[in-house]
Amino acid sequence: MQLTAAVSFLTILQEESMSVHTCAHSFLQVILLHLEHRDTGVSNAWLETLLSAVELLPKETLRHEILNPLVSKAQLSQTVQSRLVSCKILGKITNKFDAHSIKREILPLVKSLCQDVEYEVRSCMCRQLENIAQGIGTELTKNVVLPELIELSRDESGSVRLAAFETLVNMLDMFDTDDRSQTILPLVKSFCEKSFKADESILISLSFHLGKLCHGLYGIFTPDQHLRFLEFYKKLCTLGLQQENGHNESQIPSQIVEQEKKYTSVRKNCAYNFPAMIVFVDPKNFHMELYSTFFCLCHDPEVPVRYTIAICFYEVSKLLNSGVHLIHKELITLLQDESLEVLDALINHLPEILELMSTGGENSVQENKFSSVPDLIPALTAAEQRAAASLKWRTHEKLLQKYTCLPHIISSDQIYYRFLQRMFTIMMTNNVLPVQRAAARTLCIFLRYNRKQEQRHEVIQKLIEQLGQGKSYWNRLRFLDTCEFIIEIFSRSFFCKYFFLPVIELTHDPVANVRMKLCYLLPKVKSALKIPADMHLLQQLEMCVRKLLCQEKDKDVLAIVKKTVLELDRMEMSMDMFQKKNYEKDLLDQEKEREELLFLEMEQLEKEKHQSDGRLASDKSFEKKRRDSRTSTQSLSKNLPISVPGPSSSTASTSKEIKKSKLTRSQSFNNQAFHAKYGTLDKCASKSSTLAHTSSVSGLVRTAMLSLTDDSFRTRNASSVPASFSPNPVVPSTSRGPGNTADPKSGGSKDAQPRKATLKSRKSNP
Repeated sequence: MQLTAAVSFLTILQEESMSVHTCAHSFLQVILLHLEHRDTGVSNAWLETLLSAVELLPKETLRHEILNPLVSKAQLSQTVQSRLVSCKILGKITNKFDAHSIKREILPLVKSLCQDVEYEVRSCMCRQLENIAQGIGTELTKNVVLPELIELSRDESGSVRLAAFETLVNMLDMFDTDDRSQTILPLVKSFCEKSFKADESILISLSFHLGKLCHGLYGIFTPDQHLRFLEFYKKLCTLGLQQENGHNESQIPSQIVEQEKKYTSVRKNCAYNFPAMIVFVDPKNFHMELYSTFFCLCHDPEVPVRYTIAICFYEVSKLLNSGVHLIHKELITLLQDESLEVLDALINHLPEILELMSTGGENSVQENKFSSVPDLIPALTAAEQRAAASLKWRTHEKLLQKYTCLPHIISSDQIYYRFLQRMFTIMMTNNVLPVQRAAARTLCIFLRYNRKQEQRHEVIQKLIEQLGQGKSYWNRLRFLDTCEFIIEIFSRSFFCKYFFLPVIELTHDPVANVRMKLCYLLPKVKSALKIPADMHLLQQLEMCVRKLLCQEKDKDVLAIVKKTVLELDRMEMSMDMFQKKNYEKDLLDQEKEREELLFLEMEQLEKEKHQSDGRLASDKSFEKKRRDSRTSTQSLSKNLPISVPGPSSSTASTSKEIKKSKLTRSQSFNNQAFHAKYGTLDKCASKSSTLAHTSSVSGLVRTAMLSLTDDSFRTRNASSVPASFSPNPVVPSTSRGPGNTADPKSGGSKDAQPRKATLKSRKSNP
């Protein structure tokens, strides 16, 4: 009842259900009365209410109702609990008064409580000195607060010394360079030197604040002091790991367990401070100074330590910048960690980490990313399978969501062969709906950035056949989820081309739940249509909706159909031209469609590049064979006897002329191939002109090839000729326009004439 009342009073104050003066008059005395309740939980609850109410109460009320009674409550004659409450109230109300009032009314009480006979009171007051220093300014802090902190740092009680140390660390920014170098640094050094001899709880606090301490004192360390603090940090990172069996033989098992827990906490705090220590040593010196420590933290036997370093991994990657390749192996280690908690912590920033890895390191080639880390893809797939085999489906869902970054990290083929089929399997076999939806969205992202049309068509066919037309109604529901993601990710024209009709066909589905889900999707389907280009699709949509209205027998589905019809009637159709209302959506859709067309053009350019490379390689091999045959002919002629009949001279001169004509045709053939190779690069500017140029080049090449009379070339197998040299070149389906189609009949008639002419010349030569 007391706890509920304390919370209720604070809620009334915060929501301003009544005026502040009324609240203060009605509730403040009740709150103050219960501050010294015999039950500690009740008194703490009322104290929290009072401390929260201080921000809302006027200054005069605070002075008369709270500050004035504190003078008597803080006396040694009062109970320890009363003095502890006074310390916390003083720390809270200081910021509400001016510096003069604090100096005259509050600081005397603060000094008195800092010198209290009970160590609990001294420790509590010491922790409030930070708040008091913020209220009194730098000058009074240096003259009044700092001497008290120095005295408390030498207190006989360890808890008081610990409180003084933590307060000093938090107040470092308030002191100038002289105070930090002459006063605070010696205290910190002494505290660190004595920490290993003291209780482990001091080591826990010291390891937690070490990063902030090194950052605050950075610039005043001598090289020797800098090295000493770094070695101290390294020692804390391996605390408890280097001892034999981790404990002394004289300790009992319960003490051993407790000590190991404290050592684990120390190493966990060191992992938390690791980014700050990278700044302390400079990222350029990471490999020499801190890499071994980072390795130990990533391989620590305790899960909390590895969990913490996994959380910090992104910060470490950012700090290392171009040196991020140094921690590739540790990324693989954490991805393969046996604890899913570690994996869950790492994947929070996995896209950013992988992006830094692929662009920040030295090996950042676009076509072969992560070539220096061959274990990345196996580690990612193993992490997903480990998450799928566990009961922690939220980790599995998060990991699948983070996989959407992979198209920017690894190649399209690697995604297709290593990840895409796995997304299908999850969608069809996993029993957790959020995981299935995450897999569906990730699959759509993979499909969006796939760079091969054949693979895209295969994925689309699988989606339609295995999900949209699947035997299980659960698969058909997932197909509708996938279509929803496709409408979101792809352009409208892409959805209408491949998925509009399969979606509409589900209006005849025998399962009511599928028809119901389809009804919810119909407004988005209609929003993907453009008028007048998609008028025939709109008519099909309206016909299906009419059939649902007339033939639907399930009352729940019919009710949703009626609501959907009203929503469809209110919708405005998108036009082919831009509209002011939907300008941003139309612009985004146009950008998506442009990117999709760009992928098709890039694929076509890559195919043509491979073809031209193949032609160039064929030319080089042919030229080499020609030179070899010419060399062998010359060597043979040298070995022949000199006495030859008369007509042979005319034969030799004729063979020379034939060779010259061969060479001329070969050079023209090479020139044509060379121009064909570089002519394909202009396709982005003018697709139709490029295709015409390519077809003309292929015709010239065929003519040149058939006119060659070398016996070694005529006896070559037809399979060695590149695809672009074939008599009937295949035109990709993406090329549009009647001018791009090849006529095999006309192609054959063109090639026949040069061959006849060559045969006639052969007969006339003798």
